Amino acid sequence: MANERVERKLAAILAADVAGYSRLMGLDEEGTLASLKAHRRELLDGKIAEHRGRIVKSTGDGILIEFPSVVDATRCAVEVQHGMAKRNSRVAPERRIEFRVGINLGDIIVEGGDLYGDGVNIAARLEGIAEPNGICISRQVFEQIDGKLAVSYRHLGPQQLKNIAKPVDVYAVTPLGAASAISAPGITAKPLQQEIKYCRASDGVRLAYATVGKGPPLVKTANWMNHLEFEWESPIWRHLFRTLASDHTLIRYDARGNGMSDWDVDEISFDRWVEDLGAVVDAAGVERFPLLGISQGCSVSIAYAARHPERVSHLILYGGFTMGRTRRAKNEAERQKFAAMATLMRLGWGAETSEFRQLFTSQFIPDGTKEQADWFNELQRRTTSPESAVRYYETVGNIDVTDEVGRVVAPTLVMHVRGDAVVPIEAGREMAAGIRGARFVALQGKNHLILEHEPAAERFFEEIKLFLAE
Repeated sequence: MANERVERKLAAILAADVAGYSRLMGLDEEGTLASLKAHRRELLDGKIAEHRGRIVKSTGDGILIEFPSVVDATRCAVEVQHGMAKRNSRVAPERRIEFRVGINLGDIIVEGGDLYGDGVNIAARLEGIAEPNGICISRQVFEQIDGKLAVSYRHLGPQQLKNIAKPVDVYAVTPLGAASAISAPGITAKPLQQEIKYCRASDGVRLAYATVGKGPPLVKTANWMNHLEFEWESPIWRHLFRTLASDHTLIRYDARGNGMSDWDVDEISFDRWVEDLGAVVDAAGVERFPLLGISQGCSVSIAYAARHPERVSHLILYGGFTMGRTRRAKNEAERQKFAAMATLMRLGWGAETSEFRQLFTSQFIPDGTKEQADWFNELQRRTTSPESAVRYYETVGNIDVTDEVGRVVAPTLVMHVRGDAVVPIEAGREMAAGIRGARFVALQGKNHLILEHEPAAERFFEEIKLFLAE
């Protein structure tokens, strides 16, 4: 009817789905369905009712819920995610059912028992950018719940969500005291648990850092595409962190503009990265420590070791360089190729489809499995915004620590794979040659990142253990 009045109202909407549902169904269709039903029956439905939620619709792995307030909606989400973390603690990482949650406060259209409009669509899109076992909320929600719940927030900045006309200001929610727990294969003792904390850089940027394991400290310098929580579960990084944390208190952090650290920052520069490393080790309370740098983290490690020789006991560098791609470009064509990639990043980095990010993945882990490639594609999207990715890429390209490499006095181990397509082995050899007394080890392989299944991994860990025992 032309004169029929449309019913509208302001509502708190929660949208949730299962991360990697298609992959889980491919692994074990019946088992996944049974587990999902058990989680609904034993956890979700009770929490929804406890916080006065109304299930609007439930389709496959997704659920849409209306709450009387955003406080109820967020509290429900936090309790569900906390409960799921406990339920998953004894489940193999590749078989875990982990929910992604988006919450929005907005004007909606009511028709029968269903809800429509951008208020609903934004919640669904926020769910789509949330991390596994994570929660993303709009600014409207943040302004209503700030200070009312025992949670911390990470401002992700304005996000261009699919089919939403205007950018939405987004925050990620983390329950205070939350930590990830992953059991290493074959270990039945208490699983390793990382503790995530925050500190402030000299210009006020909030930096996230994690500690895990026991023993003498080992600090890993941040590099591009780090995410403390997402990496901890990924088949790209988890073997590295578990192995290092078995003998050390491993300290790592997310660089500014990256991961769980602040994304919307005024300055991304090499000197800031070096200063941020100092802020993290000061906050962690370590005075003297071995320092591990990977990829461009090697250059940051070199600069820090040169500027603070009293703090670094050993220097371990893998897959690194002293000059970034722009600096070591041999001709104008190479420089134009670098600039063209930055332009493509602005256009394709944040897309929901992974075709563009696969260009990077095929260079970083050409011998990776499909599961590892899928994780790395998703890691890129979750790690940073398109704008921050471009700023990071351009800053890395202009790195030059050739004046500082000769001032490193710490014992140094340099490793590099022979077929590295991201950083040629010649760059690693030059880096080692510039450090007095450095030992260089060439590893077999083509992957820029050391993967668990390749022979180079065993040699990598063996060399580190022997070097730190000297």
